[in-house]
Amino acid sequence: MTEPVLLITGTSSGIGLATAVAAAHAGFQVVATMRDTGKAGRLRSAAADAGVDLDIQPLDVTDPGSVAACVDRIVGTYGRLDALLNNAGAGHVGTIELETLDEVRAVMEVNFFGVVAVTKAVLPLLRESRGRIVTVSSVGGVVGQPFNEAYCAAKFAVEGFLESLTPVAATLGVRVTVVEPGAVTTEFVANVGLDETPAAVGTPYEPALHAYLDRTASAFDPSVAQTPEGVAEVIVGVLTDDAPPARVQTSELAARFAGVKLSDLDGAHVQHVTAGWVREAPAA
Repeated sequence: MTEPVLLITGTSSGIGLATAVAAAHAGFQVVATMRDTGKAGRLRSAAADAGVDLDIQPLDVTDPGSVAACVDRIVGTYGRLDALLNNAGAGHVGTIELETLDEVRAVMEVNFFGVVAVTKAVLPLLRESRGRIVTVSSVGGVVGQPFNEAYCAAKFAVEGFLESLTPVAATLGVRVTVVEPGAVTTEFVANVGLDETPAAVGTPYEPALHAYLDRTASAFDPSVAQTPEGVAEVIVGVLTDDAPPARVQTSELAARFAGVKLSDLDGAHVQHVTAGWVREAPAA
């Protein structure tokens, strides 16, 4: 087998699905994983339409047994692994006074500890192949955002983990890249329950939440947000780059937004920007 082997987590929809198909088209043998393979119908259809073959396997990144079993299957089937794309994750909207610590821990488990667990499990294989680790973070891993405290905390942790790992892994020939999308036209907004009645209703946080939800709906409008295929194109570019960057944003909008933080030493500019997200628009 000459095709490089790529493991992708979270491929049932959105960025993971689009990248699995695009990477296979680019010549990778893609092991496309998801927690519930009963939800693989859309991925199978997309692969068939593109004329590519995928190896679809179960993987729950929060379950150590599932992670170990997936890695064992890769070794048994291919005898190698050349790249990992950490993509599995889940959004969460809330503020700390109104949610439980168990809810916060659950956000950390899938968005942070899942990345750590899979990365740790495959590093021996990637050392052998001198491969690479690519991880989908978010501009929310750079700029803290209102009503995203737990989610941004998890993504900040991902960024710190990988920024710290990058030079260490490089001494062993393993390249590490963090990918930072902005708003993407996926099921992300629906999955975090923005259309449901939030817990903040009837609390002092309600006006700020309504303002935030209005702003978020406009940011994820298809006329503004990036497509999953656009993000996938950037990721495949990183996977095939001889000298991939340590960090890359997937659009000009994402780059401008990340730049707000990276040039803001005292935090004043970030607070000026995000404070506007939680102020209700004046009445007409």
